[in-house]
Amino acid sequence: MTNLFNSDAYTFQLRQQYSLNASPDTAFWMEKYMKNKFKAFGLKRPQRDVINKEFIADYGFPPQDKLFEVVNMLWQMPEREMQYYAMELLYRFRKQVKKEDICFYENIITQKSWWDTIDYIAVNLVGNYFKNHSEQIPLITSQWMASGNMWLQRICMLFQLKYKKETDYELLFSFIKQLNTSKEFFIQKAIGWALREYAKTNPNEVINFVNNTPLKPLSKREALRRIKT
Repeated sequence: MTNLFNSDAYTFQLRQQYSLNASPDTAFWMEKYMKNKFKAFGLKRPQRDVINKEFIADYGFPPQDKLFEVVNMLWQMPEREMQYYAMELLYRFRKQVKKEDICFYENIITQKSWWDTIDYIAVNLVGNYFKNHSEQIPLITSQWMASGNMWLQRICMLFQLKYKKETDYELLFSFIKQLNTSKEFFIQKAIGWALREYAKTNPNEVINFVNNTPLKPLSKREALRRIKT
């Protein structure tokens, strides 16, 4: 089966299906919303879901040993919808991710980086990876925090968003203390989002942390937005 699979043909057929259903008017507004950083076919999520379902019925999924090759090809394509499909492929294979595959995640995190891909990767891919390979957390997150790359740092903030009671809040708080003076909007926003989400599980701990930690106004406002203090 693997020998019969052709990554070029697979990605070409997907791009063809998206192109046939493209909406230039919608694409204009999608590109504008994304600060014109990426091209788009103009396919909203419900429409993509329908196209993807039909495409998968016809062409299936790549074999696991071709997954990263296909994802890399999709990642290099100009239209943002191709990266969305790539992430959904990775999510489907998330339980088969190996310890060393974090290097592949890091590669796509640092290419064509913007909040839409970063947030999906943080919660759905890296979050799952660290649950399965928790011994990697100290090494990888320390490297990412020291990298100076805003998007890797945002991943560190957000990968525990769905952990709830399993959240290592001391680790989260240590990240925040390292970045609480950042002037980057996406870092300040991530700090507030991470704290707000953890507050659903442990509001008192979050309130105490916010009250005793100098935070940027945006971070503090976001952290306490749904807490009655």
